[in-house]
This record gives sequence, C-alpha cells and structure tokens, in this order.
Amino acid sequence: MNAPLPMFVAIPLVAAFVLPVLKGGLKPVATLLANLVTLTLLALAVMSVGKTGTYAMGNWTIPLGINLVLDGLSSLLLLAIGVISAAAMLFSVRYMEQYTAKPKYFSLFLLMVAGMNGVVLSGDIFNLYVFLEIASIASYALVGFGGEHEELEASFKYMVLGSVASALVLFGVALVYANTGSLNMAQISATIRQIGMNIGLAFALSLFVAGFGLKAALVPFHAWLPDAHPSAPAPISAMLSGVLIKALGVYVLARLIFTVFGVSVPVAWVLIALGVSSMVIGVFLAVGQWDFKRLLAYHSISQMGYVVLGVGLGALILAREGDPLWASLAILGGLFHLLNHAVFKSLLFLASGSVEMATGTRQLKKMGGLVERMPYTRATCAIASASIAGVPPFNGFWSKLILVLAAVQAGFYLLAAVTVIVSLVTLLSFLKVQRYVFLGQLPEDLERTQENGGFMLGAMAFLAVLCLAMSLLVLLPGLRETVLQPAVDVLVQAGTAPAAVVAH
Repeated sequence: MNAPLPMFVAIPLVAAFVLPVLKGGLKPVATLLANLVTLTLLALAVMSVGKTGTYAMGNWTIPLGINLVLDGLSSLLLLAIGVISAAAMLFSVRYMEQYTAKPKYFSLFLLMVAGMNGVVLSGDIFNLYVFLEIASIASYALVGFGGEHEELEASFKYMVLGSVASALVLFGVALVYANTGSLNMAQISATIRQIGMNIGLAFALSLFVAGFGLKAALVPFHAWLPDAHPSAPAPISAMLSGVLIKALGVYVLARLIFTVFGVSVPVAWVLIALGVSSMVIGVFLAVGQWDFKRLLAYHSISQMGYVVLGVGLGALILAREGDPLWASLAILGGLFHLLNHAVFKSLLFLASGSVEMATGTRQLKKMGGLVERMPYTRATCAIASASIAGVPPFNGFWSKLILVLAAVQAGFYLLAAVTVIVSLVTLLSFLKVQRYVFLGQLPEDLERTQENGGFMLGAMAFLAVLCLAMSLLVLLPGLRETVLQPAVDVLVQAGTAPAAVVAH
C-alpha cells in the first residue's frame, strides 16, 4: 500500500493548479475534473481501509525526507475526508452557480483537501504544520468566497485566530526539535520514552493543545467558528464542520498525545474538561439561535465535545492503568462519533444550503411549511436531525450509547449523565428546526419555493443513506474490525506504533 500514499496529496494538488486555467467555455470541464478528483480520492480512501504502510518521499531516510504513514487512524480520517469531499463537491455543481469564478472555487476546495490529507498522513510534525497551513489558507479564502461584508468579516476573524493557532503550533514544533533533536513523530516518541518529559516538552504540549484546540474550535477556543460556518457557502460549511476541524484539530491532538508524548492523567483531564465544556456550552448556545446555519455551527462545537470526551476518557483510563477494555470502548465511541458527525453534520449544512438557496433566508422565524415545497430536503434534514440527536436506529445513537456505556463501566457516572442530558437538549433544538422550517403555515412570500433537485439532492440523499447504513459499523463485527477497531488499536496500543516506524 506504499505507492498510492502520495496520490492522496498529489492528485488534488495538481488539479488545484490546473483548474483556474479552465475558464469561459471550459467551466463544465472544470466541474467534471473536480468531481472526478474527489471520487478518485474516495476510491483510494476505501482501498486504504484496513491497510498499513509508510512512504519515504524520494527514498530519503526517515529523519531527513517527507515521511507518509498509513495506519488505522489515518485511514479512518482519509475515509471521512473522501466521503464528505465527494458529497460536497457534487452538491457544489448546482449550488455554486450563484457565485462567479467556479474554477477558482474548485481549486481552493482541492487545495484544502490536499492539505487535510497531508496532515492525516504526515509522519513528522513540521510537514504536518506545512500541510495544516495549506488547508487553513484555502479555508480562509473559501469562507470569504461570497465577497459580501459578512463573509469578509468572518473570513478575517477566522484568519486572525487561525494564524494565532498556527503560530502556537510552530512554536511547539521548535520546542520539540530543540529538546529531542528530531521532527519525526516516531523518533520523538522514542526519545521522550528515554529521557522523559521535561519543562520544554511539557510547554510544547500545552502549545499544541491550545493551537489544535483552536483549529478544532473547542471551548474556550471556539470564537471563530460561529461566524465562519454560517458565512461560508453551504458545501464549505459542510467541509469545515464535517472534516476540517477534525483533521486539523482533534485528529492531531489524539495523534500527538497518544503516540508521541504519551498519555498522562493531567493531560487526560484537560481533554475531558475541554470535551465536557464544549458539549454543554455549545448545545446551550445553539438552543437560542434563530439563524439556521449559526445554530448548526454551535452544534458542531457541542458534538466535537463528544469526540474529545471519548478520547480523553480513554486516555485517563490508560494513564491510570485501568481496564484496557473500557479505554478501548471509550475511544471507540469517540472515533465512531467523529465519523458519524462528519456525515450527519455535513448533511445538515447541505440541507440548510438547499433551504437558503430556495428561500433566500437563514432565519427560522421567516420560514415554515416548507414540507409542502421541499419534501425531499425535509426528509434528508429529518434523518440528519434524528442522527445528531441520538435517536435510534440512526448512527448517532450508537456512538453516543457506546460513550455512555464506557463512562458507566469505568465509574464516571456524572460524565454519562452529562452525555445523556446534552443529547436531550440537542433533540429539543432540532425539534425547533423542524417546527419552524418545515412545519406550520407556509408564508406568502415562500409560496413559489421549489425543491432543489439534481446533484444537490443526490448529494443529500447519499449522506442520508449513510446515516442509516453506518449503524452497521457497530452491529456487524466484520465491518467494525475493518474500519473502526484498527483506529482504536493505534491509540490504545500507541507504544508499539513508533517502534515499528523507526524500524522501517
């Protein structure tokens, strides 16, 4: 599986530089090429599931060259990026007709995908930073793609806070290199196991937590997200919430804490605190929102709290040398919810984009009765709403159930109770969405509203089917052992992974 690894970065990167040339009458070619690229990346991601491997660019030895590493955790993230980018790109075919310069949009979109894939596959922390910047800069431009006052203001705020996060990460990289003499994750891990943690490494880890916490929009680092997500075009909102904050934030935090620095009780409690605060504050801020996309943005903060809580709880059990079974269960719940959230939150943002495009508004109080005019959009939105609220048998129910069971079995009853309460408040919030957007009386100014069909509906239907089908990842042992369990094993058995890479 060595050969295809560079393709995850090279294919979208090359296409991103070709697409801006396809102007005028070549715009349909640009649209076709962009969709072919995302479908190719999805096919490669499916091929990578269950595989492991490394790739040294230019056949340079590990400490000197760019080292790409594929394992269970990175293949899980590649799969999420592949699914969501393919759906968002398909949705963009029709949705982006209301904007100008579609080839430039496709170029920025694929640059962002290339950066995320690079982050997920990177085996050293400096190239991880480089790929992170590629994805971040592209996302700054995409948030402000509309060029209106609201979009530009949100993009500027996102850029400023994103630059702060990048600076923190770069300072952390410099400190790690100064203390270990290496940038390769496996070698850094081996060095830390020999010399132990010192003040410099501990400070570097705190910088990483703050920097990647900003990228993940965890409370209290979430200030940029409620403005950026509503302002971006709907498919970009789906990408930001569905995969960007995971690939550039939560994934890197988990990778560094488990496989590089090693788990410890204080760091595990920090993760749990970030997770719980994000869950609670995010959901209660969402309840009071009347802007459709802003409501979804706050729920992104809340739902990422579930992921971080699961990872943090697993880290705490491992750090205390507790039962690895419950640690595995907690991490399984967190990673499964990461995958689930990528699907149902992307679907919600695409549905909100369809509604906004048809009605011209994002305000819930100005809508109503759209089930008559947009029955298919309503059906997909209802499926996604049930999924995020944890209603059985949709995928969100199973990941939340696993988190609750892990917390109860490990003796953290308060965390289990918080998880259930936040899920109930989430349900109330999305009942409000259904009530004000699709039910009730249709306003006179929306009587001519029409359903958005074609590629937009196809992308939403694809994700809606996944919200049901992904329950099989837990119910069928074969799928669970192929897709989810390898990612869990990477974190639970983190001590063996660095040694394998160094030996290679």
